Amino acid sequence: MVRYKAGLMQKLFSQQLRFTQDDGMTFPNWEEKRLGDVFTWVKTNSLSREFLTYDEGIVQNIHYGDIHTKFRALFRQSTEAVPFIAPNSGLKTFSDEEYCQIGDVVIADASEDFADIGKAIEIVEVRERSLVAGLHTYIARPKTGSLVLGFSGYLLRSEPMRRQIVRIAQGISVLGISKGNLEKLTFWLPHPDEQKKIADALAAMDAKIQAVADQITKFQTFKKGLLQQMFV
Repeated sequence: MVRYKAGLMQKLFSQQLRFTQDDGMTFPNWEEKRLGDVFTWVKTNSLSREFLTYDEGIVQNIHYGDIHTKFRALFRQSTEAVPFIAPNSGLKTFSDEEYCQIGDVVIADASEDFADIGKAIEIVEVRERSLVAGLHTYIARPKTGSLVLGFSGYLLRSEPMRRQIVRIAQGISVLGISKGNLEKLTFWLPHPDEQKKIADALAAMDAKIQAVADQITKFQTFKKGLLQQMFV
């Protein structure tokens, strides 16, 4: 199912597979854009893991390592395990602009390998003034109404975008990418209604993949408990 989703994404973002409007008519042609045309940058902090805690807190902080390893393309604060900023961090307040907002894209700007450099998540659910982004992250905030919620998270993980990101990554032991180079990345942007169809289709695939993963976890837990009872 994961491979099927990867194949579906490749066909959708290469325009080999196109959706039609509800009346059967074709959507308008996609428009070529640069990342800098549709996003603006928002300030992030530089807190490392030592200043984060999973104990109770007020403001949660997105760490780039969690983007690499566990956060979904469409990030929902209520379902993700995000650490809080610890009292010893020295950071007390943030401007309204620095808090993550719905539609923001958070990009990991550093990695030890090409697979995770530039990996991104889109914030699709967040509580007000409760989430910021930290060490080795950029927040790209949509500056026009041309992006449909849920589309950007998949766009930034599509094969055409990933190929470009790998090309602009620089470094030897640790790879990095700059905002200036990210702004130059090009992509094809569909009509908002077609964006929604793409986002809905991929989100439905993700939901099925997660449901299967949850079933496997439950089965493994059941099996482990059963074996323990058998050999007591």
